[in-house]
Amino acid sequence: MLPEYTEDYLLDKRVKIFQPVNGYRASSDAVLLSAMVFAVKSGARILDVGSGTGAISLCLAERLQAQNVTIRGVELQPELAELSNLSAEADNFDFVRFYNADIRQKALPEDLRPCSFDVVISNPPYSEHDMPSPNASKAAAHNHRDFDLGKWLAFCLKMTKPFGRIYMVNRVEALPQICADLQGKAGGLTILPIYSKVGQEAKRVIVAAQKDSKAPCRILPPFVTHDTDGKYTAEAEKILRQGLSFSDIFAT
Repeated sequence: MLPEYTEDYLLDKRVKIFQPVNGYRASSDAVLLSAMVFAVKSGARILDVGSGTGAISLCLAERLQAQNVTIRGVELQPELAELSNLSAEADNFDFVRFYNADIRQKALPEDLRPCSFDVVISNPPYSEHDMPSPNASKAAAHNHRDFDLGKWLAFCLKMTKPFGRIYMVNRVEALPQICADLQGKAGGLTILPIYSKVGQEAKRVIVAAQKDSKAPCRILPPFVTHDTDGKYTAEAEKILRQGLSFSDIFAT
């Protein structure tokens, strides 16, 4: 049974998204992460691991719909997977589908085969040490319990084709573990620190990597989301409102 939900919008109302009134709701992290995926080849298969309300996939679908991509999401909470499919239908994204499945289990839908995705993208639960939300849906989305970040990354690697790409957003304090878990398995790490305001410490980081690559790591210039008045910066507007990718930002 579907929970009570709202009809919301992303990318300046170009994407419709249904989200629970009381439960997990997408943040700007999802839109920022989707913007890190660019230079995607025509016909690519993309997997969104822990897809939540589908925000990452829906934003990607809006930007990549002319490139004949296939987007799949896998989500533990059945009501979120169902709402995500409703959103994809409302947006006429017939190449997007979300599955309710537990990535800890060996049996997954046939469509979710190991080593079959060109791009794997994920906004995983952040920390097992945080005080969990009293809301069960939010707690499941935000807190690791019996499936830690290392296992989450291992699943992402398993689903990625040789030399395919992985994208993840997480807290800055998770960066050492992410780098350690990818060591020897993926290279060409590209790290983008996200700052709320100039002068503050970065709280989020986006990490991109290529499976089987041995290319060196690089750190991109900081990305600041808000100015001193609390409004989105011009660069953040281009990502969060106009739906551009970070390649457009870096090129300017």
